Parts: sequence; structure tokens; C-alpha cells
Amino acid sequence: MPQTIGSTELTQMLRTAAARIRQNHEMLSRLDSFGGDGDHGTTMLRAMTILEKTLEKPAGDPKTLLTDIGWAVMGVDGGATGPLFGTFFTGMADPAAEAIDAGILAAMFEAGLLAVQGLTKARPGDKTMIDALVPAVEAVRAAAEAGDSITQALDKAALAAEQGADATKNMKATFGRAKNIGEKSIGNPDPGATSVSLIFRGFSEGVR
Repeated sequence: MPQTIGSTELTQMLRTAAARIRQNHEMLSRLDSFGGDGDHGTTMLRAMTILEKTLEKPAGDPKTLLTDIGWAVMGVDGGATGPLFGTFFTGMADPAAEAIDAGILAAMFEAGLLAVQGLTKARPGDKTMIDALVPAVEAVRAAAEAGDSITQALDKAALAAEQGADATKNMKATFGRAKNIGEKSIGNPDPGATSVSLIFRGFSEGVR
């Protein structure tokens, strides 16, 4: 199992995450139709298409790679999706290094989360992407502190994100258009949280 990764492995993680979204974008839009505009999957697909095009350029160091991807994704039309996910990637860039171990990866995800939290007041329990992102980031930190490899850390993060997204089924939406339907939002997982879970599962598969 890899103990450190660089631009090559990071690129593959991003490609696999994009593929996961591409495979599931119709499902994401169906989830969004219960309380939103029904276009979350389409917006995520546009974001991942832009991400993939950015990856076609010669790979630089991880910091440059994530910065370029983040700014590209930020420009995607479709509400808050582009800015939130783009900001996550640009935030990740700050602690990035040429050789990334589990500890550095945890710091990267934590910086990405902090950047996202600077854009939204949503917190765990509000039925948003935060409900999957926070447990995923916490899982990577815990794994790093336990001495796990990056592969193990990302496996745990993917599982935590999936559990977080699944838990949003029982939550009432308090952000976005879905908050307008109140109790009727209960019963379906949040599309943003589901997107986060797909991305982290892609990261886990891609690092292999």
C-alpha cells in the first residue's frame, strides 16, 4: 500500500472521482428533484467534465494541480455547487506537498473543509454536503494519527462519507430550496452529501 502519493496518484484519484459522478449524475438529479431544481447531477457532471479537461494538461505539482482544478470548477454555472466544490479543491492546495503522506493528506482535506465552511453556515445535521464531508475528513485525520496508509485512510473516509450521506435521509433540510418543503424533505438523502460520498469513494478507488 502506498505510504506517499504525488501528482500522478492524485490525478488518478480525481479522474476516478469524476467517473463516479459521471456514472451517477442522473441519480443525483433525481435526489435533487425532491426539494431543489433537479439539476444537481447535471451541474456536477459539468463540474467533473471541466475537472477532466483540466487534468489533460501536463501535471504540475499537487498544489498547482489542485489550484487549477479548483478555479476551473468554481466557474461552473448552477447555483452554489461550483463555488463550494471548487473552493474545497483550492483549499486543499494550501498544505499540499510534492510527496503526500497520510498526515499531509489529512491536513489538505481539513483545509478544504475549512475553506468550504467559510462559504456556508451549514453545519452537520443541516442536510447538506457538510454531513458527508465532515465525517470523511475526520476519518482521514483519525487514520493518519493511527498510522494507517493513505489507501486505508481513504477507504475509511469513503465509508464515513457514505454513512454521513445516508444519514441525511432522516434530516429536515434547512438550507437551499429544499428547506421550503420542510418535513417533506425527510426520506431522501441530500444530493450534495451524496456527491461528496461518490467523490471520496472515487478517491479511494483511484489511489489503488
